[in-house]
Amino acid sequence: MEKQGVLNNKNIVGSSLVHKLAMFVVLFGFWMVLSGRTETKFIVYGLITALVTTWVTYPLLLVPNKDGSKQYFVFGVSIPKFIMYFFWLMWQLVLANIDVLLATTAQELDIDPKVVRFYFRADNPMASVVLANSITLTPGTVTINVTDDGLYEIHALTRGAAAGVLDGSMQKKVADLYGEKFDFAVAEGEE
Repeated sequence: MEKQGVLNNKNIVGSSLVHKLAMFVVLFGFWMVLSGRTETKFIVYGLITALVTTWVTYPLLLVPNKDGSKQYFVFGVSIPKFIMYFFWLMWQLVLANIDVLLATTAQELDIDPKVVRFYFRADNPMASVVLANSITLTPGTVTINVTDDGLYEIHALTRGAAAGVLDGSMQKKVADLYGEKFDFAVAEGEE
């Protein structure tokens, strides 16, 4: 994609100037942390490096929706919402770890592996990626497949893991994180 096309592209969701400015600030801050030097030449090097890196990589961080009518910035989420989602996800990891621990250390193995399916549709492709990876990150569940029409196939190790995936709470949190409409439905049939 041409640089000029990115600068004037009206299909980008959100302000491309805000995206670029945020990316520049993060890259410059990263430079300053890594260099640890505050002499003028290191600050100038950092500013130039962050500016060039932002200019070169910004088009690579735009992902189109399914029909190509919009482009989303990969890191285009609200920082406070992201922090809240992160802590909520960490708590879910603790609960899932306890569930798997209890199921696998019981006198008789209390696992009930199954494949569960649900539909989750989001215009922003990053919402689908974050949801699939959040499910896989949670102990006892693995995202097996995500289809183009939004069907998620999840392998769940325990009944609790299957119920947790199908209750829609993670899908609702991801939809809220990306400002998407909550479009979730449990698909019929299990394996």
